[in-house]
Amino acid sequence: MKTFRSFARSLAPGLAPALVPAVALSLAWCGLPSLPAAAAAAEAAPPAPFDIREHYTKYEYRIAMRDGVRLFTSVYVPKDASASYPFLITRTPYAVAPYGPDEYRENIAPGDSFLKAGYIFVVQDVRGRGMSEGAFVEATPHRDEKHSGADTDESTDTHDSIEWLLHHVPNNNGRVGIWGVSYPGFYTAAGIIDSHPAIRAASPQAPVADFYLNDDWYHGGAFMLLHDFQFLTGYKPQDGPTQPPKTAVDFDYGTQDAYEFFLKMGPLSNAARSFGGRSEYWDADVGHTTYDDYWKARAIWRHLKNIHCAVLTVGGWFDAEDLMGTLRVHKAIGDGNPGIFNGLVMGPWVHGGWARADGHHLGSVDFAANTGEFYRENILFPFFEQYLKDKGDARLPAAYVFETGTNVWRKYSSWPAPGAVKRTLYFREHGGLSFEAPDGAADASDSYVSDPAHPVPFIGYTAQGMPQEYMVSDQRFASQRPDVVVYSTPALENDVTLAGALSARLFVSTTGTDSDWVVKLIDVYPPDRSNPPGPAEARRPPGGPRHIDDVPPPPVVLAGYQQLVRGEPFRGKFRKGFEQPVAFVPGQAEEVDFTLPDINHTFRRGHRIMVQVQSSWFPLVDRNPQTFVNIPTAQPGDFQAATQRIYRSRAQPSGVEVSVLPQSGAPEAPPKP
Repeated sequence: MKTFRSFARSLAPGLAPALVPAVALSLAWCGLPSLPAAAAAAEAAPPAPFDIREHYTKYEYRIAMRDGVRLFTSVYVPKDASASYPFLITRTPYAVAPYGPDEYRENIAPGDSFLKAGYIFVVQDVRGRGMSEGAFVEATPHRDEKHSGADTDESTDTHDSIEWLLHHVPNNNGRVGIWGVSYPGFYTAAGIIDSHPAIRAASPQAPVADFYLNDDWYHGGAFMLLHDFQFLTGYKPQDGPTQPPKTAVDFDYGTQDAYEFFLKMGPLSNAARSFGGRSEYWDADVGHTTYDDYWKARAIWRHLKNIHCAVLTVGGWFDAEDLMGTLRVHKAIGDGNPGIFNGLVMGPWVHGGWARADGHHLGSVDFAANTGEFYRENILFPFFEQYLKDKGDARLPAAYVFETGTNVWRKYSSWPAPGAVKRTLYFREHGGLSFEAPDGAADASDSYVSDPAHPVPFIGYTAQGMPQEYMVSDQRFASQRPDVVVYSTPALENDVTLAGALSARLFVSTTGTDSDWVVKLIDVYPPDRSNPPGPAEARRPPGGPRHIDDVPPPPVVLAGYQQLVRGEPFRGKFRKGFEQPVAFVPGQAEEVDFTLPDINHTFRRGHRIMVQVQSSWFPLVDRNPQTFVNIPTAQPGDFQAATQRIYRSRAQPSGVEVSVLPQSGAPEAPPKP
């Protein structure tokens, strides 16, 4: 803590010691706060943000690639020229704006520690975006064979950019790190294939790995309507180098309710008119409904080889966009590149939530710590410092993952967690859920009517876009609907930790010829769970009088809260494979198996494990007409109600396969229903 004398001296640097008391007395005469009060106020104030302009000089270049296309590149160089620094590069399709050497980006680094430590930060517009030349191609296909300078991809553009930077930017130490979140995460992963020898470390974060296989646009063969539409109404095609508009104009939905907007829009074919005559991105996403060559060519995870740098792949358990991409990239790098450090970090975050946010809570779910800050300071920063500057040993495990439910960071030698045992949570009679297989008769089943005219909402409140909170949203609204089937364990007598893959194995039939199957794994809080303090209680000082407020909105009641832990749709016509759809025979039972993204969650003692099954999740997922048609060209008459049936007999035991980590001194299974 500062002394009064040191505080006064800080007000007048260089002041003679003898004059310090006089300064204090003058403050009092002027009616200013006393030194003790001023000192306390100064220490309570947050530190001033790091001034990038004070410590870095910005330069702009157009770097020529091997085919002559020039990529616009901003470079921020430390003003302190007494040392050499590594490059830290981000390549983006979202524009490196603001443009101009006097215009500085607010965020050029993964965290303030990087700014203070000193790096040469590089941000580059990829081909066809922002002020770069060339043509933009969605998730640029990688070329395994290159025969001439015209054969370019993201690995060659990364290589050529690094080569130029090494020879033209002074005071570099010859080492390069690459990082990026979401689409820039894709460019990070694609850029380290056939790694340039200067690349020593890379961190693909929430990387797009495969737009069709459970990344942004398709999950289980079902089109992610809300996310794709919301993204593409703002991400527009451009003709040549283009600066972003000074004032962005959001798409006008005409309502705050996305459910209402998309239901009134009607069949998917009506959506293209919303893109103002430039719907080529939308047309490509919607038009390729199967896992065809268009998507396979863009599946970067299939090409992640000849990587020679340390890699730290980062993602969030509640990332609504590229959760599967994170896990798939990590696995592919590990499978194809033995001998390198290949680390995985998974925290309790939404898409990119680790980059700047505290990561203390998500909606009503509290994680009891600033997980984002912990990651940036104790995981990411030491990783790059070790490999780019030889500073210390980050001592990172192969998998550094946050366990939700208990809110604890876990370190594993691999992911999925070693020691996890595959078990199945079976659907049972009377809405039960158990690790004990059913022994019911052949016709044991549950049914419901799914009507595309009244689809099940994906959230229980009104929102215009895709709120990231939906990944942990309360599911009580859905459990009360007649078109949602609910299975639940009794209250658990011991903690149950699920760490790893999930997969649904359903035996189902439909009176239609196609159907979606949405499976949700839910943590049901105890009926006596306490609530967080409301606004009035939060403002009340300890021991002080109760604040009399106006009538507040209804509080969030955590007693009985049904927290979504994982949910995933599957389009039934792809049960034989994503390349070729197959119609259902009405009334005929068939097996439908599909994978859900991994989890690392502990269901605490006194909680219940719940599974909900439904056939729509709107407008997160587009509506299935429930007739075997090409959905992008479906007509209003194609949308038909259907009766769906889930079998739970001894011969057809529907359920969800999970990965259970044994609890020391406690049984693994929840009680029988």
